[in-house]
Amino acid sequence: MTLLNRRAFLGSSLAGAVACISADSANKNAPKGGIGANGQMPIKGYQPTTLHLTWQRDPTTTMTVQWVDAAGATPDTKIYYTQAMGLSWFNNWQAGPVAEKPFPKTNLKLFRAELTGLRPGTDYDFRIGHSSPTYRFRTMPAKANDTISFISGGDSGVNPHAVNNNINAARQDPMFAVIGGDLAYENGKSADTFFAFLRNYSKHMVGRNGRLIPMIAVLGNHEVDGGYYQPREKAPFFFSLFDGLYPESSYGVLDFGDYLSLVLLDTGHISSIAGEQTDWLRQTLKDRADHPHVMVVNHVPAYPSYRSMGNAFGIGGTGADNREYWVPLFEKYRVPVVLEHHDHTFKRSKPLLGGLAHGNGVLYLGDGSWGMLRPPRPAEKLPHMAALSKDYHLSLHRLQGQERFHLALDEFGRVMDVCRSGQRRQGLVATAG
Repeated sequence: MTLLNRRAFLGSSLAGAVACISADSANKNAPKGGIGANGQMPIKGYQPTTLHLTWQRDPTTTMTVQWVDAAGATPDTKIYYTQAMGLSWFNNWQAGPVAEKPFPKTNLKLFRAELTGLRPGTDYDFRIGHSSPTYRFRTMPAKANDTISFISGGDSGVNPHAVNNNINAARQDPMFAVIGGDLAYENGKSADTFFAFLRNYSKHMVGRNGRLIPMIAVLGNHEVDGGYYQPREKAPFFFSLFDGLYPESSYGVLDFGDYLSLVLLDTGHISSIAGEQTDWLRQTLKDRADHPHVMVVNHVPAYPSYRSMGNAFGIGGTGADNREYWVPLFEKYRVPVVLEHHDHTFKRSKPLLGGLAHGNGVLYLGDGSWGMLRPPRPAEKLPHMAALSKDYHLSLHRLQGQERFHLALDEFGRVMDVCRSGQRRQGLVATAG
């Protein structure tokens, strides 16, 4: 891994992602007060405060629109959508049917429309019914001909620091956001806490031109009543929203064309790490061995920065099962980056092979301080780490051709760390697994 000159990196790789986005652009362009993505005058109409986007399958040709509200809050819940400001904008709106189902532990409903058959890399405008504001989304491109950028982080909650990072994330105008577990800290019990998280996300995670930023989520212990080794029904709010991506298991993979795969794992909250999930992971990585970008997202870290790894040999402690069952597969199939969370610090490991620094190793980034914070362990006790900090943060990732750049920002947008991860097809290392 090569550490880039920070000034050169910002001048080239991140031009337009940090330097060219004004500090208040996200708030100015958000569809507040009914101001639509096309700058139309305010519309008094239906504006659910929990509206958000996600994906259940192909991000290049689909988009899922969701919100939670009372049944009958609006007479028409259909999603009307069209290509943004195309020649047919005024007279060719298509209607997408909306499914509804009870939202757990409430008298409310979850409303969902999966829009399919969309054009890749295209802006769309949409409305809920005929009288709502006009909102906007963008499908992912079919090919990575241009830079692909996205935000990651974890352990959010609903406090002011989490809100600051929401605003900071939107300022970067990412294509989507990945939250690696512990979204709201509702522990599978408090619907009100979960709604507070959704309201914050809906309000602030808005990019340029009013574009809503889709959310991809991974399961964490604070989504689950009991935290670990529980049945699926113990995570009612998470699976109510994300059952399309995780219809049967609590782990999955989301493929973006042939250029990016996000492998989304469950660190023992519903599914055991060993056994079926590891078998699935092995096949999933093998099937994507030729993809230029394969990144893993999980909650509990293999290489924690706050909690203990166990004894001097790394046996026992936090992440022990990850290290035993998953890390050999990451190394065998040359996963360049693993996004980890749970410890509430900022960390960047050295590229690791068998727990030791190695030029062909795997980079572990995290450690989940979107809205929660702890001090990391002293650096001298973590010789496998390259950077540690007690800061609220998120990460901005940019994929350019075969290269991957990773920028850590604190909650106020200051650059904390810049790095580049290794190439997948250079120096393949044969390991057990």
